[in-house]
Amino acid sequence: MLTIGVAIPIPDPWGPVLDAARARTGDPQAVHVPSHVTLLGPTEIASDGLGEVENHLAACAAEHHPFELHLRGTGTFRPITEVVFVTVAMGISECETLESAVRTGPLAKELNYPYHPHVTVAQAVDTPALDAAFEELADFEAQFTVDGFVLYTHDDDATWRPRRAFGFGAAARWATIDA
Repeated sequence: MLTIGVAIPIPDPWGPVLDAARARTGDPQAVHVPSHVTLLGPTEIASDGLGEVENHLAACAAEHHPFELHLRGTGTFRPITEVVFVTVAMGISECETLESAVRTGPLAKELNYPYHPHVTVAQAVDTPALDAAFEELADFEAQFTVDGFVLYTHDDDATWRPRRAFGFGAAARWATIDA
């Protein structure tokens, strides 16, 4: 079995800023998971099914177009789950449509909670650390064009590693990422 995830990575210069903020909270995933908007959370697939998944993701990418993503301020899922995140202020419907397409075919699965695009900046930490992340990033803002998404593999050391990038559009491209 292989554990995968699909996400929109947060580009420079904002990704490293959010990564550093997450690390400051003591979040154990900070060093293993780069800042991103999840399209498909950790999902186990058969190792021999990876080609089918990649073909599915390429088809999904081909059906979508670049869009603007605007991140602004913080939010939380408390008291349901102990998570603080940076909010998606623009690009919500595009993320929802993309997530819905990704989570079909070989990646069809039920969700535990309704999909809510966001960038996690603190989880699995105590309340003061959650509160500090919420306050520290309250004025955070970033805006950029999303032109594709990335397939990640979750390795034995708990690190998400980019495997393939999928670009949007009729001439969608996908490329192996050398890690």
